[in-house]
Amino acid sequence: MSPQQHPPLPDLRERIARFVRTGVMPCEAVLDAGGAEASAVLSDLRARAREQGLWALPLPAELGGGGLPFSAYAELAEAEGASDHGPAALGSAPLLDVTMLARHGSGSVREAYLKRLVAGELRACYAMTERDVPGTDPFLTRTRAERRTEGGWLLTGAKWFTSGAAGADLVTVLARTGGAPGDRGGLSLFLVPTTAPGFRVVRELPVFGASGQFEIALDRVPVSEDHLVGEEGEALAVAGERLALGRTLRCLRWLGQAQRAFDLMCERAARRTTSRGPLAEHQLVQQHVFDALLALRTTRPLVHEAAALVAAGREARTEVGLAKVAAARMLQQVTDSAIQVHGAAGLGPDTALPALFRGGRAARILDGPDELHVTSVARRILRGYGEEASATPS
Repeated sequence: MSPQQHPPLPDLRERIARFVRTGVMPCEAVLDAGGAEASAVLSDLRARAREQGLWALPLPAELGGGGLPFSAYAELAEAEGASDHGPAALGSAPLLDVTMLARHGSGSVREAYLKRLVAGELRACYAMTERDVPGTDPFLTRTRAERRTEGGWLLTGAKWFTSGAAGADLVTVLARTGGAPGDRGGLSLFLVPTTAPGFRVVRELPVFGASGQFEIALDRVPVSEDHLVGEEGEALAVAGERLALGRTLRCLRWLGQAQRAFDLMCERAARRTTSRGPLAEHQLVQQHVFDALLALRTTRPLVHEAAALVAAGREARTEVGLAKVAAARMLQQVTDSAIQVHGAAGLGPDTALPALFRGGRAARILDGPDELHVTSVARRILRGYGEEASATPS
């Protein structure tokens, strides 16, 4: 399906929002629990997404996706991401892996995996962070890949906070092919089938009680030569592309989750009545609504500015850094206000607010903590002023 065959973006956005609201959100508890029932529910949702023409919209049409360019999909990702399970149900979850492998995978890898990833037949994940190694400092990577005399590589090491590793068929692993931990070169990426001998899921790492993160171990895992992703020693260039797209995607989805929390807060304020009148008439409740709306409205343009630059393939490190910090903080702030307006009900299992708050708090650490983005953006800006000063005659 070509982009020209899709309905106008506002109509498509509304259809996606309705699908997530009426189809995905009622099933979140089952999907969160995992297991056979969750798999059956997800399969049903995916079939319905295909029937409604909503499947894999940002993935290449020649691979079975909807063929929407990222610039268009950015207008839809907020609605899709209002639930953590939206991207999986609607088939856009493999966007990062498909984009990376389409650009940097070997011909045999593209042939073997891309269509199956887009179809939802295979699942992939990404393993970069290591225990006791700052996730923001990949130069300290200790996982090693050694060449085999008969060809290919052997990978040895461990990774943690690898999202979705337990159910994945493929995992992209950052490993050192040269030098020692701390060296700025010698890092490569490998696509590892999880059925390979020596690959093991060690344990689950619940985040505030929620599942989805795992620790994995690699004990001399054999990887064929054609499963090197990109050029040997050039992992960080490939990873940089992935991070820019991935962080922008998450920001768009956090906007959707914050809007969901905001809507829940306003509905609660409008409907809840106490002995002193409706909550909506209380000035402190109105303050929560105003501050949350201000946070949403000021963050959304930052996120879409970053998305536009990423879609155009332009330099976007400053804009992505600003958007990532702003969106993570905003999600936590808006959800916190919504919980406060709900009172005890906001802490329990009857609303999505605990999960949304957990996501907002984790967002400020995972995928680069606030401090990393603050310092890197500030240094980049100040460096430009320093260069201007040095170029100005005294």
